[in-house]
Amino acid sequence: MLANILIVLACVAAAVIFLFVVTRTSPAHARKESNDFTGAVVSVIGTTYAVLLAFMLFTVWTMFQQAQVNAEQEANDLVNVYRISAVLQEPARSSIQDLTRRYAKHAVEVEFPALTNETLPPEGGRMVSDMWKVAGAVQAHSNDESQALGELTSTLRNLTEHRRIRIMQSHEALPAILWTVLVAGGIITVAASCFFGVSSFRFHLLQVIVLSFLIALVLVAIADIDSPYQGDVKVSPAGFEYAMHTFSGSGEQ
Repeated sequence: MLANILIVLACVAAAVIFLFVVTRTSPAHARKESNDFTGAVVSVIGTTYAVLLAFMLFTVWTMFQQAQVNAEQEANDLVNVYRISAVLQEPARSSIQDLTRRYAKHAVEVEFPALTNETLPPEGGRMVSDMWKVAGAVQAHSNDESQALGELTSTLRNLTEHRRIRIMQSHEALPAILWTVLVAGGIITVAASCFFGVSSFRFHLLQVIVLSFLIALVLVAIADIDSPYQGDVKVSPAGFEYAMHTFSGSGEQ
């Protein structure tokens, strides 16, 4: 959070310094003569950049929500595996239920914190493989067990898929070319606003500060949301925490 604040303040300070340079090198009355032309150019630049900025913010927020939903679906699959395995006979029942408990605990305590550094320990994947091995070794002795085994296989498939998607989403980010466009567009937009010829320097200064602050704030928000498992705003393991409560009997059954 402190780093984000410093970035925003640095952007505002840079805009103010540039405004002072423009004012020193070109008096306001000299720039007034081209206000009509400058206004038309700034209008085109500002509108284009505003649309781009809004689209990027919407895109990264949508991706963040998808990552949150996927993590919750993975946790729901884990709970379903636990419940379906209750129909199976021993020792398969205890083995699978123990693996689900360990998987939820490992996700909360190890995997999600590790995703902050984009590195994932292999233990979680091994637990999923062990679930598949135990399920594959089960021999159904009744219709109920046969149906439960089919549902278990389907749910494990979903669990594996959502886990794979979570790992892929932890590495997703906007391409460097888009960040270049966003940063360059912000600089051009703020710089263009400094070339207006305004009689009141204080009023012009306030306008530039507000504009640069808003653009920097949105860019920082995009940067944080762009990485759903890193930064100040990230996907929480709430679904797995709720799964742990369910396994212990303290959650909703």
